[in-house]
Amino acid sequence: MESQTYIKNLDVTPRKLRWLLPAIRPMRPVEALDYLYYTPKRAAKILHKAIRSAIVNAKATLKSRDDMLKFKLLTVEEGQKLKRYRAGGRGTAKPIVRRLSHIKIVLVGTPPPASAIKKPAAPVKTEKKRSSKSLRTTRKHGPKS
Repeated sequence: MESQTYIKNLDVTPRKLRWLLPAIRPMRPVEALDYLYYTPKRAAKILHKAIRSAIVNAKATLKSRDDMLKFKLLTVEEGQKLKRYRAGGRGTAKPIVRRLSHIKIVLVGTPPPASAIKKPAAPVKTEKKRSSKSLRTTRKHGPKS
């Protein structure tokens, strides 16, 4: 069973994200989160959020623990390009290209065995305790003794 997560239009170039992939691919997703947390790159922070989102999706859909997940596919694709121009010398236009990227993560996991799933215990029936007020006899009216 597998879970697919596709995150689009990230505001970082694909080249900067792809630089991190060879180190992460052989790891498990939980180990990759630790690695990316301590990597001092802006792209590492973005990739960390994407993998964390993929783990949460996989746990919900596959009913599997996060330590049983593995990467089946981890790719960074090129997204849209924002093309702008800036004025240059002698009346020329200098192009500015802002590249966006898409991340595709496919996680594979095996659900835990049925024996490992704990069923909630049946509620224990107890008798209600009587309050001390109901046991006491009280006088509402009349002389005190």
